[in-house]
Amino acid sequence: MRIITRTVWILSLVSLFADVASEMLYPIIPLYLQQIGFSVAWIGLLEGVAGFTAGISKGYFGKLSDEKGLRLPFVKTGYFFSALSKPMLAVATFKMWIFFARTLDRLGKGIRTAARDALLSKEATRQTKARIFGFHRSMDTLGAVLGPIIALTWLFYNPGGYASIFYLAFIPGLLSVVLIFLLKEQKQPASTLTAGNFFSFFSYWKIATPAYKRLVIGLTLFAIANSSDVFLLLKAKQIGQNDNTAIIAYILYNIVYAVSAYPMGIVADKTGKKKVYLFGLMLFAVVYGGFAFATSSLAVYVLFFVYGIYAATTEGIAKAWITNMAHDQNTATAIGFYTSMESVSSLLASIIAGVLWSGAGSGYVFFFSTALAFVVILYLWKTKEV
Repeated sequence: MRIITRTVWILSLVSLFADVASEMLYPIIPLYLQQIGFSVAWIGLLEGVAGFTAGISKGYFGKLSDEKGLRLPFVKTGYFFSALSKPMLAVATFKMWIFFARTLDRLGKGIRTAARDALLSKEATRQTKARIFGFHRSMDTLGAVLGPIIALTWLFYNPGGYASIFYLAFIPGLLSVVLIFLLKEQKQPASTLTAGNFFSFFSYWKIATPAYKRLVIGLTLFAIANSSDVFLLLKAKQIGQNDNTAIIAYILYNIVYAVSAYPMGIVADKTGKKKVYLFGLMLFAVVYGGFAFATSSLAVYVLFFVYGIYAATTEGIAKAWITNMAHDQNTATAIGFYTSMESVSSLLASIIAGVLWSGAGSGYVFFFSTALAFVVILYLWKTKEV
């Protein structure tokens, strides 16, 4: 049986180009925002609002995708919005416009994510889910390797030239949209849930299995510990005392993530998703605890290396674990519900991190995340994998 199908390849390439565009900007966004007058607290609020928009819309558009029995229209629209948002960030620098452009980018992610993941899930069996999602994450993250390299090269020849990178990022973003037109789909059976308002996806909780509910509670709690990576980048810049430390560390993280995600998916399919995921959470605790005490660029690079392994053992595997518990006709709704709850928690996480950083110091951000991660490890340790 062919595990990596044509559809998986194309969706993975789409994510690769989209991530080239996004990750050209991600490591420089906090630096750019500080350049145009954003404080750390404002950056935390911006990332939290943007993440919340993406997350809460994932539930709605996931359920809508199940209701329509279609995935591709949502995938196309979502990637187009994200591509369009890139040059918008450089057009103007006043706060409301930056909030609008960044939110449009995340709304695009909200529109496409559940539908795309449902397509990926349909291409896999229960025994190959982690490999499929791991392969997709590897390709996606390869784009996250190439993007910062392009940004770093550009900044080497154009020091401080952040704004022009936003225009350059539109090109790979547009390529990701074009690739989607190579895919075709047949209409799927409609959702078993009735149509409703924007928040009607919450009704999935009523029909969800007990195992799904227990897992989502744990993953949602962990999201409160896992604030935006922007704070790790700001800490890396603070320790290294220059932009390059943050960008190089982020490239290293993505290389490790890209190389490790598919192999970790294979391990998870063979040994169990819960074991691999809990190992990832322990690595997260090590990284955040380490950042509370790190004082050298070498420590930053080591911690970002470990952080890449953490990401490879959690992000794709969590989705594989979730989709194995979803009802076939409500796969996108199940994914959307989980990611919506995760993003609501991420908003809270980013606000907490911004307030702690500004009010008490960066160390308290990392102490808080480490402690809460251990709570989640203990909680999930007692749950059974289905």
